[in-house]
Amino acid sequence: MTGPLVPFREIVLKVHSRCDLACDHCYVYEAGDQTWREQPRAVSDHVISRTARRLAEHAEKHRLPSVSVILHGGEPLLAGPRRLRRVCEELTAAVAPVAELDLRIHTNGVLLGPPYLDLFEEYGVKVGISLDGDRAANDRHRRFADGRSSHPQVLAAVALLQQPRYRPLFLGLLCTVDLANDPVAVHDALMALDPPRIDYLLPHATWQTPPARPGEAAAPYADWLLAVFDRWDERGRTVPVRLFDSVLSTLHGGPSLTESLGLAPADIVVVETDGSLEQVDSLKTAYEGAAATGFSVFRDDLDAVAAHPGVRARQRGLAGVSARCRRCPVVRSCGGGHYTHRYSADRGFDNPSVYCPDLMALVRGIEARTPVAVLPDAGQLAVSARELNRLLLARLHTALDGRGGVEWARIWERATSLDGPGLDAALATPYARGWLLDALEALESGRPGAGTTARRLAAYTVAAAVRDGVPLTLAVPWSDGRLHLPALGELRLSDPGTEGVAEVTVGSPGFSVRHAHTEHHVPHPDRPALHWRPLTRIDGLVLDDLDPYRDCFGTPVAPRLGAREAAEWGRRVARARARLAGAGAPCAPPGPLTTLTPLAGGAGPVVGRHGFGALGLPPALTGRALDVALLRGGRAATLRALLDVADLYAMDGAWKHPTPRGPLPVSRLLAETYEGVAVAAYQGDARALAALGPALDSLERAAELTVTGRRLVQAVRQEWEEASRAREHR
Repeated sequence: MTGPLVPFREIVLKVHSRCDLACDHCYVYEAGDQTWREQPRAVSDHVISRTARRLAEHAEKHRLPSVSVILHGGEPLLAGPRRLRRVCEELTAAVAPVAELDLRIHTNGVLLGPPYLDLFEEYGVKVGISLDGDRAANDRHRRFADGRSSHPQVLAAVALLQQPRYRPLFLGLLCTVDLANDPVAVHDALMALDPPRIDYLLPHATWQTPPARPGEAAAPYADWLLAVFDRWDERGRTVPVRLFDSVLSTLHGGPSLTESLGLAPADIVVVETDGSLEQVDSLKTAYEGAAATGFSVFRDDLDAVAAHPGVRARQRGLAGVSARCRRCPVVRSCGGGHYTHRYSADRGFDNPSVYCPDLMALVRGIEARTPVAVLPDAGQLAVSARELNRLLLARLHTALDGRGGVEWARIWERATSLDGPGLDAALATPYARGWLLDALEALESGRPGAGTTARRLAAYTVAAAVRDGVPLTLAVPWSDGRLHLPALGELRLSDPGTEGVAEVTVGSPGFSVRHAHTEHHVPHPDRPALHWRPLTRIDGLVLDDLDPYRDCFGTPVAPRLGAREAAEWGRRVARARARLAGAGAPCAPPGPLTTLTPLAGGAGPVVGRHGFGALGLPPALTGRALDVALLRGGRAATLRALLDVADLYAMDGAWKHPTPRGPLPVSRLLAETYEGVAVAAYQGDARALAALGPALDSLERAAELTVTGRRLVQAVRQEWEEASRAREHR
């Protein structure tokens, strides 16, 4: 594997290699790897200090903001309070100066008492406890060697953690799934203990030692877990369940939240009691020595382990799962399953998980239980876009943090005092987004420009006051000989290439502009006047060839049109939209388009870096070509607006989907299919419609799509089917 090393952010430190329970499903003592027998019972002072030093070096070298250390075993509490104190002292002294240290301990809870909890409180050690449910469920596996139940002692430990003093230390409960246990009874028993989190774990198994599958159910572990999910959902999801939260996260485009699912690179290293450095120790389930690396804290730094082929194999993401998994639509959620669960003697780890049917059914089951996303309509998208611009403006105010000076403070006060329909209308202009993003980027990069930012806000403030009819006087900048008021129009003050500041007074009616020794009065901002040109508005659209921030399409915009040119273009657009509406075309009025800006050239519509509803369009288009351009542009603008408010897909580009024109990433495939179905339906093109069927099939199988993305594909599929039926009946 090429590419930079993935640093370890989590260390499992084995502080004791023996256990006081004899759990028959334990991967350390009951699996094929018996190397625990060769380990010292307890970690030595020398190993503790070397581990602390290695971790501190690693954190400093890779500039890690935080690292986690999980104290583990065997049973870590067998190490005793004195040795655990030494561990906490050494780790804190070495690591705390270079990174935040997150200390945790995973225990069966049998020995947990105040001496340990007082120590953990002192060092902030969070406590996770293994518990498989009620007494009957827990006693199936978690017993002492003489057969006695461990359940009463574990409940006593949890009760201690529930005390107000120790509650902040309670990390959660870990439960290993057993099909013989009633899933609802198990979940209810765990919930009754009011844990901060629950982890449900599949028992470690491989293709050599597969999990028990009693009965004839195709996916019994999924059935078990979905019964728990239903109970969890029914009770309001009041306690996080990491397995379920992880699947829900990936279904909505977010990251995996657990090592056992998802494609995130592995970043865990294990330190055994003798100081040897190993891979994650669940690998001991696979075969003797599967976790070994040959490295030690006495000879090697952690980068040496990070470069180990076995570790690198777990950091390859999609490329690291089997070919069958890479073609699977749920791989982004299941991640090919736990790495250990993929092992077979003949193919190593190049297999799907031995739990593959269960993982497929689990992800599909949770997706089916997730409320179907209702795609927002044009009105809702417009509101979301305006609110996003408001958030960006507030973020800009925060980012200035006093650097805007008196001028910004004064204009900000006036703008916020006008908070209402006028300011909403000004901020709803799509090119406000470009100004806000440019200003934020300038601040973040350290470029000067706070004064320019303040004066631009003055133009929006005056525009808001004009719309609301609120008396106001502000200095507003002008450039290239023109004063621009967003969402209103522009006033020619001087020759092109000149700039300055003019005093604008909003009164009744209209507004006045004082510049040098001249004064201009615009009584009706929506009508042309001497030197004043309002924005052209036709058929519910704004034809904006004036905004100085409209140059955001990645292609040159046309210079200002003449008033007659703008009016003629508007009439052609209105006729095209009427034709689309008459044909029942998607994105016909009322559609997502709000603003058209003429481009200097090109053959089709362009969606650029701006807010909701703006489209760049060559003004020379006429007739059917203009219809199709508006249709494609409307779909592109809608998709852009959807992506502003929702994740439609994740990991774009990780997969390539076959098309007649060659492989495409999901973003391109979705965009082209979304536009193509609308155009083919409008044109009644049966061949084009038929050609889009395989693209829809690919999208429906695409693992990258979120539940919202799937909802969009469902809507496009419905449009495609309706258009196909309509063609058949002609």
